[in-house]
Amino acid sequence: MTTKNIEERLLHILLAPQISEKATFVAEKNEQVIFRVASDATKPEVKAAVEKLFNVTVDSVQISNVKGKQKRFGRFMGSRKDWKKAYV
Repeated sequence: MTTKNIEERLLHILLAPQISEKATFVAEKNEQVIFRVASDATKPEVKAAVEKLFNVTVDSVQISNVKGKQKRFGRFMGSRKDWKKAYV
């Protein structure tokens, strides 16, 4: 891959910060931030993306796959999408 493609890929890794009560607790206690990331993202990609976008050094990255909840849509049962989050 060329340098341009790699940089473009890094910009699409981080989708959004995960804002929740647990995320706030983790941020205060462990000095970590939680992000929603692309489902095919790897730890080295997440680390590189955070370092590039926020100009910080990342100590470690933990990734967790979150299973989508079962929900009812009218008469039918369906499920929300599975997603991935990263503790940085």
